[in-house]
Amino acid sequence: MPYSHLVFTLPHTLNALAQGNARLLYALLFKSVSATLIDFGANPRWLGGEIAATLILHTWGQTLAQHLHLHALVAAGALGNGGEWMRSPRGFLFPVKALSAVFRGKFLESLKQAFERARLSFEGSTSLLSEHPAQERFLSRLRENDWVVYAKRPFGGPEQVLDYLGRYTHRVAISNHRIVDANDGQVRFRYRDYAHGNRRKTMRLEAGEFIRRFCLHVLPQGFMRIRHYGLIANRSKRLQLAQARIALDRPAAAQRPEPESAEAFWLRVANRDIHQCAHCRAGRMITIAALAPSERKTPRARPP
Repeated sequence: MPYSHLVFTLPHTLNALAQGNARLLYALLFKSVSATLIDFGANPRWLGGEIAATLILHTWGQTLAQHLHLHALVAAGALGNGGEWMRSPRGFLFPVKALSAVFRGKFLESLKQAFERARLSFEGSTSLLSEHPAQERFLSRLRENDWVVYAKRPFGGPEQVLDYLGRYTHRVAISNHRIVDANDGQVRFRYRDYAHGNRRKTMRLEAGEFIRRFCLHVLPQGFMRIRHYGLIANRSKRLQLAQARIALDRPAAAQRPEPESAEAFWLRVANRDIHQCAHCRAGRMITIAALAPSERKTPRARPP
């Protein structure tokens, strides 16, 4: 099944507000993007059916700066009400300018409601937003500019996109191989400068600043950064996927494969052999013994 890869980005004006309200702002991002895609899919002008979409939250750029965006992997078609598979007759899924306008409208309407219901906290640089007039001015500034929605054709097929996104689903902001060194209270790491020909460069940050940037991307406890919508939403995917396979004349789902081992998972996702010696990078680590977890419980402190 062909897929489209879309990226929905929040303006950096919202970064400070998100730092103090991460759970709410991230949830509004998922809500506005999913609603936008579902509405476009249901519109007969574009598809006229139920889409299938997976959304993945990223909060960082290459230099660990805050860059809030969602990657959307969307099936290039939809399941119609009559059980038929609807394909776009235009050669593209949805127009990005129209997506941008609707996405902006839905997000700002939800943010306005959050302001009105006092669901946000304001500290530091956002303390002025505790007043209603300041909130109105803030929303007006956000409406003035187009919001960025980027679409890229997956020339390597859906496998290429899944492989790209899969490398980031279980990481936070930066992987170890990008860190050059950490000496004298400074950290050096490699990054790609997308604004200048995708060139590889090295950045040096004070250790405190490096840690501050890294901590910006630690998700609120229990927050799900990967979510599925439409045909693959958990509540209805069994029935709707079966209908989609019939419409596409595809065979029934194969039996679930055996669970992947931890060794195979890390080799596939992080290109890391967990049995390789981390010191010499040549020897192999071997299991000498497996220690059972201790059953001793930490004594509870007596109440004062």
